[in-house]
Amino acid sequence: MIKKALLLVSGGLDSSTVLAMLDDQDYEIYALSFNYLQNHLIEIEKIKHFIKLYNVKEHKIINLDLSAFRTTSLINKDISVTKYETSSDIGANIPTTYVPARNTIFLSYALGYAEVVGAQEIFIDAHVMDSANYPDCRLEYLKSFEAMANLATKMGVEGIKTSIKAPLIKMNKADIVRTGLNLNVDYSNTISCYDPNAQGHSCGKCHPCLIRLDAFKANNVKDPITYVE
Repeated sequence: MIKKALLLVSGGLDSSTVLAMLDDQDYEIYALSFNYLQNHLIEIEKIKHFIKLYNVKEHKIINLDLSAFRTTSLINKDISVTKYETSSDIGANIPTTYVPARNTIFLSYALGYAEVVGAQEIFIDAHVMDSANYPDCRLEYLKSFEAMANLATKMGVEGIKTSIKAPLIKMNKADIVRTGLNLNVDYSNTISCYDPNAQGHSCGKCHPCLIRLDAFKANNVKDPITYVE
């Protein structure tokens, strides 16, 4: 029986790792990405490398106009992306890069697409180091969405269970990098930064940049992407 997976995928380190994991487990992969007018739109270009590399049956890019979501620095250029000196400065506050209800929006699209292609497993790259700062990356949220999904769809009503899976949810960033390195993930073609420059170089000071740098250091491997000097 063919195992079908619906994966929310960006061009970041985490979702690229999950993509490699699913490919390694012989899933038939349906990938979903979003252009929501984010400042770091370069991530869409990055993921195309992995779509070609792995066993992706279909890849859809959904265009969303989230310009009304003006409280987030990922869309509103008048708001600065929160920067830190070190990862220990991040704390548990919700940063300016929080996009209101983003994962709920993305997972809702994924749920509909999964029903169309007959995928019972929806994968998201949420991990433990995001759960304190982004409410929609918490395990309890994902479990609640799964419960809703099985009440709200034809598949669910007919007894065909949809599962929301977050294989990285108990991993820290160093664990994720270690997993990806063991799967030979080409991290040079990923981007984590929320504030890259015009050349696509990472800032090195935003939340995802700092925890990414720490993760590679913990694995005694140099991060292969370019950072702003």
